Amino acid sequence: MAERGLTQNSVRVVIILCATLLILEEVESGSQMRERNTLRTKLDDQQLVNDPRVQHLSYVFEETGETIPYALFVPGAYDPEIKTPLLVSLHGLTRTHDWLMGYEGLLDHADELNFVVVTPLGYTRQGWYGSWSQGVDGRSLEVEGVYSQRDVMNVVALVQEAYAIDLERMYLWGHSMGGAGTYHLAMEYPDMWAATAVVAPAVPQVRKPSDLKLIQHIPMLVLQGTRDRLVHSTRVWVEEMRGLNMNVEYDEMDGADHSLFISKNKKNVRRLLDFFDGKTR
Repeated sequence: MAERGLTQNSVRVVIILCATLLILEEVESGSQMRERNTLRTKLDDQQLVNDPRVQHLSYVFEETGETIPYALFVPGAYDPEIKTPLLVSLHGLTRTHDWLMGYEGLLDHADELNFVVVTPLGYTRQGWYGSWSQGVDGRSLEVEGVYSQRDVMNVVALVQEAYAIDLERMYLWGHSMGGAGTYHLAMEYPDMWAATAVVAPAVPQVRKPSDLKLIQHIPMLVLQGTRDRLVHSTRVWVEEMRGLNMNVEYDEMDGADHSLFISKNKKNVRRLLDFFDGKTR
């Protein structure tokens, strides 16, 4: 009888231990989930451009199971039997994933040039596309930055799968934070892009001007205003480009600001897209 009671007690102990381990496992998993989810907020899924030509799409980010938005423009003359250029466009700090679609004249001129345009989020609105290791608020981007870069490349792959994209005419550009992302992603994937452009670019924390040698074969357009504090760092990077004999066009616009000289200026938007037109890898 005593032996049976001992056996029953042992079974209870084993059950309790297993239950405790299961609870601890769930708590740890939940903590990891909460930590992961704090990287994104509802604001990261916000969309602002209300233009019927813009497709607001999303996909499941495999690493976290989250649904990540992106925006896509397909020109009216698109023909699935004809290879079409792709313009990958990276937004600035805190902007929505579709923000660049609203730049005045961008979609009109992309339609004229028959460009497919995609604007990834970069996982969050301030993920820096892998180009920064620490956010402006001091937070670590060790995970968020990796996810930000990966999101861009995931979206590029999705568009390539869905549309007849000309791999010899893939273009990359970005504004402000997106400029830093353009520098970085061009250097990460130097054989992918036929041309790149940066507009009022922030400086990537994980890169230095000498890294431009990685992309010295890629034509680059740099648009910069003199009323923007980033003009000083831009001049340093352009000087390095010229020292490397890069095919660079630098337009420093007297009196131009950081944002409106591109977002509200059809002439400069046209200059940007015309730079890409016809360039091949």
